[in-house]
Amino acid sequence: MAEKNFFEPKQSLNIKGKLIDLSRPKVMGILNITPDSFYSNSRTKSIDEALTKAAQFLNEGATFIDIGGYSSRPGAKDISTSEEVDRLVPVVESLVKAFPEAVISIDTFRAKVAEETISAGAHIINDIAAGDMDKQMFETVAKLQVPYMMMHMKGTPQNMQQNPVYDNVLLEVIDYLAKKVAALKALHVHDVIIDPGFGFGKTIEHNYELLNQLEAFKIFKLPILVGFSRKGMIYKTLGTSAAEALNGTSVLNTIALQKGAGILRVHDVREAVECVQLVGMLYD
Repeated sequence: MAEKNFFEPKQSLNIKGKLIDLSRPKVMGILNITPDSFYSNSRTKSIDEALTKAAQFLNEGATFIDIGGYSSRPGAKDISTSEEVDRLVPVVESLVKAFPEAVISIDTFRAKVAEETISAGAHIINDIAAGDMDKQMFETVAKLQVPYMMMHMKGTPQNMQQNPVYDNVLLEVIDYLAKKVAALKALHVHDVIIDPGFGFGKTIEHNYELLNQLEAFKIFKLPILVGFSRKGMIYKTLGTSAAEALNGTSVLNTIALQKGAGILRVHDVREAVECVQLVGMLYD
């Protein structure tokens, strides 16, 4: 018989006084304000395009909209802090005005960008570098008192896929995140979400080893975010492309849900919501 507590380890998130219940997994839609994100269909070129895509995500059941102004694909071009702010703030302001109930996450590793976008109306910071690329990030998040999503990444987006090596990838990622969680707790950051960082400084084999042992991350008793959407661990394995990786994404999202994932970060919201609904039938 299926265990009733399968979706249990999730806490609620405090979004400016509004509680988001994570007792069942939620879906985060990816909204890229970048010209060079790895999946071309995820890019938006104007505020109107961003509003249209956000409306679609919300209609399809997304709980979060994750907006990024800095491409973190392997080998991506570095841009300045001011350019990142200029890309993000007008979109955030427009989304807040058009969809006041939407929960907006900002995909950034820069404390200044975090401050500017939260001030513009965003609610969550999603940091691929867990504070390593901006030493002010943890203190900034503590000051802002917003939920913080932090990911494990070996290296930087510019070099992370240049022969990443681990003695034991699972233990190294858990140890890394444990130190970060302790540092955040010391600063009284109350809402923390962990992300193992699929595709960030890891080989295909590393990625599948982490997925196979995803339950191990329940040790933190924190929500677990996973982001496989249309990544190389899918299409390179299948010999296809990012554009053809939706079915593979749904397969991995389903496995991750069964292993305790609490948030699915995806390009394709409707399909991810369906994964949550169907897997949930096993445990209701």
